[in-house]
Amino acid sequence: MPAIFNSTELLDQLQYKVSRLLTQVAEDLAHLPAPVLQLPPDQHKWSAIQCLEHLNIYSRYYLPQLAKAIQTAQAHQQAATPQFKSGWLGNWFTGIMEPKPNGSLPMRMQSPKSARPAATPDVTSVMNEFISGQQQLLLLLQQAHSVNLAQPKIPTTLSKLVKFSLGDTFRFFIAHEERHVLQALRAVGPC
Repeated sequence: MPAIFNSTELLDQLQYKVSRLLTQVAEDLAHLPAPVLQLPPDQHKWSAIQCLEHLNIYSRYYLPQLAKAIQTAQAHQQAATPQFKSGWLGNWFTGIMEPKPNGSLPMRMQSPKSARPAATPDVTSVMNEFISGQQQLLLLLQQAHSVNLAQPKIPTTLSKLVKFSLGDTFRFFIAHEERHVLQALRAVGPC
């Protein structure tokens, strides 16, 4: 079932979530030595730095798409509306991706091969790219306050035929980030 949000409140909430993710990574991961960040908790799980690299892979696709959608909406004068109605598919994907308040995950998922990180990515470059990507995401969320969150459609990485609105893309993308930052934190254990 689609959800209806106050557009301004939704964007503010998403900005808060991204800021929180940045703080968590800075406080709980960035200071750790490379061997700790590269050590997977077991042979079938990703290390903390692999989790962040996985997010970087998605950022390389979604950040330019989000920027393009906002520019298109501005060019077509698709002004912000007071409310945003989530599409049923975007709402469903966000729901299965977003961690529950207790930190549990609603559904386990396999990452596509194209989104799987290398076994031992370079810690410095991954960390720098992640932080830069989050800062860019915060700017895009700020810019989105001026446009209609329902109008621009963004093709997903699943298929160019499956498209989400700008608002649902932000929601899904940030839920995905919350999921994998949580995984990264769990990979290093108690900090």
